[in-house]
Amino acid sequence: MREAVIVSTARTPLAKSWRGAFNMTHGAALGATAVAAALQRAGLDGSEVEDVMMGCAYPEGATGLNIARQIAMRAGMPASVSGVTVNRFCSSGLQTIAMAAQRIMAGEGEVYVAGGVESISCVQNDMNTKMLQDAWLLEHKPTLYWPMLQTAEHVAAKYGITREAMDEYGAQSQQKAAAARDAGRFDAELVPMTTTMGVQDKVTNEIRTTDVTISTDEGIRADTTLEGVARIKPAIPGGTIAAGNASQFSDGAGACVLMDRATAERRGAPVLGIFRGFAVAGCEPDEMGIGPVFAVPKLLKRAGLTVNDIGLWELNEAFAVQVLYCRDTLGIDPTILNVNGGAIAVGHPYGVSGQRLTGHALIEGKRRGVKYAVVTMCVGGGMGAAGLLEIA
Repeated sequence: MREAVIVSTARTPLAKSWRGAFNMTHGAALGATAVAAALQRAGLDGSEVEDVMMGCAYPEGATGLNIARQIAMRAGMPASVSGVTVNRFCSSGLQTIAMAAQRIMAGEGEVYVAGGVESISCVQNDMNTKMLQDAWLLEHKPTLYWPMLQTAEHVAAKYGITREAMDEYGAQSQQKAAAARDAGRFDAELVPMTTTMGVQDKVTNEIRTTDVTISTDEGIRADTTLEGVARIKPAIPGGTIAAGNASQFSDGAGACVLMDRATAERRGAPVLGIFRGFAVAGCEPDEMGIGPVFAVPKLLKRAGLTVNDIGLWELNEAFAVQVLYCRDTLGIDPTILNVNGGAIAVGHPYGVSGQRLTGHALIEGKRRGVKYAVVTMCVGGGMGAAGLLEIA
């Protein structure tokens, strides 16, 4: 069977939704920035790509109308290059990478671009809600429609995970991300972007525009302390989930270039890692956050590996509560989990996170000299997803 390798990764910095640099940036521009950089780093011309696959959790509005096809054309690819938008909520970016790898392994093509894009600023508060809920599901499986905040509170209460433990984890995520940023450990994946940002006057509420260049993730706060996080009010009165122990709303895009290994070696492309497997699993919607505890064992069993064989873990920090539960249930060593922080600090543009975690795991895994890394996350609706990478 042919091997699918990842030869480049690139992502925009992640901007704060509504108040950040990308609050007026169309998804086509976001995605094209990442795709063009990934192609350049791989030493490829866009015409050589079989398909552009982009994950997106809210594929409408500024990220609608098959945003992947728009991204391909905005990135300068010829009309002959196709595009497909994929939605598996928070694992959409990982899903596209898995699909691209599978198509390579099946012999359907040699070069693919896979990643994700999300504009929470331009879409989430303006999404179409007509007939949003199905009457039968609302009666028989109402928790399918619970917001993620409610599922996180449910997991915390059901499994006895305290606010104190969540806050400690949240503060550590910020501190690790700040240290990683200062050490340049995100530099190899980032591509700066110049765009137009909307700024609201605090007195008149008038919106003015300004050109900005964003070159680093906006959500990282180096001055974060446990004491400061503990003082943040919970999102729900009497609850335990607060801004300091939950992921940040963010906008951004990212892309990886995948190739058949023989093709990559023939071209002298810089192989970062080999995609070795992918698994998904379902769980009850009301405890959506624990999905990885079902997906990861499936992934490792198929690969003939155990948790102890994995040298680096990237578990998306949707909420500290679900990371803590999954970490302890799976038996993951905390010292090799989210070593440079995660979505609590860096941000979580839903459709992008799987790509961001994949690219970062490959770069950090090589720096550490590990053989295997796992990227995993919970998924809205009660699911989990996990991907296995062998570091080149």
